[in-house]
Amino acid sequence: MNASISAELRPAALSRVDDVVQATAAGARTETKATCCYCGVGCGVIVESDGEKVTGVRGDPDHPANFGRLCTKGSTLHLTANPVLQQQVRALHPELRLARNQQRERASWESTMDFLARRVEATIREHGPDSIGFYISGQLLTEDYYVFNKLAKGLVRTNNIDTNSRLCMSSAVAGYKQTLGADAPPACYEDIDEAQVIFIVGSNTAYAHPILYRRIEEARKKNPALKVIVADPRRTDTAREADLFLPILPGTDVALFNGMLHICLWEDLIDTAYIDAHTEGFVELKRTVRDYTPKFVADTCGITEEDLIRAARWFGQSKATLSLYCQGLNQSAAGTAKNAALINLHLATHQIGKPGAGPFSLTGQPNAMGGREVGGLANLLSAHRDMANPEHRAEVARLWGVDDVPSTPGKTAVEMFEAVRSGEIKIIWIACTNPAQSLPEQKMVREALKHAELVIVQEAYRTTATVDYADVLLPATTWSEKEGTVTNSERRITRFKPVLPKPGETRHDWEIVIDFARRLEQRMGKAGTLFPYENVEQIWNEHRESTRGRDLDITGLSYRILEQQGPQQWPYPEGAVTGKKRLYEDGIFPTASGRARFVDTVYKPVVEPVDARFPFRLTTGRLRDQWHGMSRSGTVAQLFSHASEPAVMLAQSDMDRRMIANGDLVHVTSRRGSQILPALASDEIRAGQAFIGMHWGEEYVSGRGSDGAGTYGVNALTVPAFCPSSKQPELKHAATKILKAELPWRFLVFGWIDASAALALQAALRPTMRQFAYASCTLFGRDKVGVLFRAADDYPAAPELVKDIEARFGIAGAEVLRYDDTKRGNARHILVRDGKLEAVSLAGDLSAERWLKEYLEAEQPVAALGRLLLMPSTKAPQGFKPRGRIVCNCFNVAETEIHDMLDTQDWINEGTPDAALASLQGKLKCGTNCGSCVPELKKIILQKSPAGKIAA
Repeated sequence: MNASISAELRPAALSRVDDVVQATAAGARTETKATCCYCGVGCGVIVESDGEKVTGVRGDPDHPANFGRLCTKGSTLHLTANPVLQQQVRALHPELRLARNQQRERASWESTMDFLARRVEATIREHGPDSIGFYISGQLLTEDYYVFNKLAKGLVRTNNIDTNSRLCMSSAVAGYKQTLGADAPPACYEDIDEAQVIFIVGSNTAYAHPILYRRIEEARKKNPALKVIVADPRRTDTAREADLFLPILPGTDVALFNGMLHICLWEDLIDTAYIDAHTEGFVELKRTVRDYTPKFVADTCGITEEDLIRAARWFGQSKATLSLYCQGLNQSAAGTAKNAALINLHLATHQIGKPGAGPFSLTGQPNAMGGREVGGLANLLSAHRDMANPEHRAEVARLWGVDDVPSTPGKTAVEMFEAVRSGEIKIIWIACTNPAQSLPEQKMVREALKHAELVIVQEAYRTTATVDYADVLLPATTWSEKEGTVTNSERRITRFKPVLPKPGETRHDWEIVIDFARRLEQRMGKAGTLFPYENVEQIWNEHRESTRGRDLDITGLSYRILEQQGPQQWPYPEGAVTGKKRLYEDGIFPTASGRARFVDTVYKPVVEPVDARFPFRLTTGRLRDQWHGMSRSGTVAQLFSHASEPAVMLAQSDMDRRMIANGDLVHVTSRRGSQILPALASDEIRAGQAFIGMHWGEEYVSGRGSDGAGTYGVNALTVPAFCPSSKQPELKHAATKILKAELPWRFLVFGWIDASAALALQAALRPTMRQFAYASCTLFGRDKVGVLFRAADDYPAAPELVKDIEARFGIAGAEVLRYDDTKRGNARHILVRDGKLEAVSLAGDLSAERWLKEYLEAEQPVAALGRLLLMPSTKAPQGFKPRGRIVCNCFNVAETEIHDMLDTQDWINEGTPDAALASLQGKLKCGTNCGSCVPELKKIILQKSPAGKIAA
């Protein structure tokens, strides 16, 4: 990146700091450099600490991934490390259950690890090593990943080790390997600044990778000629900002890319010289794509021929086209084909190996790349080696000092849990992930966890759904406590150190693995140990040696270099003075021939097409302010402000046709399960489609289910079919039916809860949710923490159940204001303290919900309301105006405040949406901190614009 761009991306108020900076103020406050633990952008953060707790975070101005910027999630990381909150949700000591009908009990590390070594050794001896399975996480550090991989493949001698990255990035891995020869993203973040066309497909970048999206916004300001194309079934905030939006039907990506290549061939936009000199296999692909005519592709994808042709021309004519893609391509039964078809397009037009160009897979998790580097998938070995290659297995065996590495293919994520259910795998060890929320077909997953002879869960949070099934709970450290390295989407390795000491009896993940491994070695009669490490650097050095001569060679790096010179990209071989920004600039690829390979990709319809019984195409995706299963982000009340409760988004026309109003409950049903959810109209969704945030598991939404077995959130609905090449499951598309839920009785309780008890209450209410046909439980608030419990049923709940729930919110005793109409099943119970609402319970009639909740949140005095508090009326107090949804989380700016300012300002005559945005930012500050809300602010501005008065 040139100096001027770097300077402009750095916040002016921040200056360079060393890894650890002692504050000049009184006290032991420190500032420590670390990385954000959410998405794969890999943002650097500066963590403020007083030695006992994290007191604040801000972006690291020197980190090349973000130059000081953070999104809403990253900027609230310090709140997730609050000891008062963490005490309620953290796993702080080992727990052990000796029999299935018993509760887990606290145990010592000594007795727990001895128990595990004894059970695992006995199971291997009786049933063989493949009776053990390990399911780990892209949120582990590289060093953690490495020892887990060595434990499974080197000591236990099974390849049954897979990771939740299988759900995230395995199609990208397979696509890169099939075409370019190695799992190596060829582009870098600087290419965003150099690109002339950016093609975003299968990614709502504005939500999923907000800091990269800020960079795209900056690039567009600097280069007005830059074109952005977005292909997505939904008109997301990312799509709304595009110069060209292609609203393709779910699953039709291969047809789109083949159609674009067809047009590039027809209009001579391919680079024949490059194809001849650096690739192979083009003749076969050319025969295939000739059938992808503009009409066929437009009809298949649900777009216009004109837009298809425009996209192909922009892509092929550009001097530098950069593609950014994520789960929309990867999470598919055709995921590898989608990736390969896009890479084909780049190879044919020579949009690779030069500044501003390349197929750039955006990693989902913070260290999915690091896991791939150490071979943390069932089909891989260290340093991008293939399990099926005998030479690769021999190389790793020599490095580890073992006779050989097993050749039997390991079970991948979905296969592994199917094997647990069938009894083939007896013991499953789960680390730093929550398969009882994130895997598809939750009914199967939970049957597997119930059937396993032993479930071991190594986890920082004891409140995840998976922990409920654990026979052994191993408490692990988490962000701000760990040390090691991570690798982000652009192959950049960051080293960081712990900020806080390990809480309670927690241990680092690598420490847990090594302790267990040494005990298992003793029980197996092994002389010496494969795990001689005393610290993370020794582990990393062995990993480094495994990369020698490989495509990701990092033998020139060290912890010292990473600490002194900052994050570095691979490859960085011995003798190098810097890493490599972009790959394949010389046109030489890591294949047997040195040439890139075209893959003959053929479009196949989705594995579960819609039909008369299941007419809706359901897609899932990320919310702006939440992360994965929300075990961390879900502890921060203010992160619920933008999307406060679970919902299914539908087109207004579909809701009108079924007489569904906003907020009405509906059954969303697939062939695998059903979940009741509120329906909300969305202008992002085309008719016949539905969308649910991927984060909503049973921790936040459930119910007893029609069969009494319970419902499990969004992944009760998703499809377990997976890509034959990558084994990545089809989480993005399912055929569903949506029917209005006739549940006449409604119940709602919300109130302020002491910060030391709020998360514990939310977790404690989870079993209660199963007693209703539908129930959800979320947080709200900013300076204070509130809990909101919502339920619905065919008939009023038992009075004892209602009283129990109310009592948990403090709604009990003489100070509670009460209105009860037992004949109609209506009730309103209100706890008032110091003249303000403290907690509210509504049963039957919920019409007063909005204004009562906003009075509570605003802490407005209610003495003047008098009897209105209890009157069974839909009317709000005179002068009440709801704030509406929070758009800017950083400054707590709501929709109504934005609309009011736009209504009172003469912004239309100022000329452009940018002028209106600047006015909003100047008056309300919204969009001036992390910038995550800027696309939504622009959307509101354009919706307020009279036709013809302002340019879009």
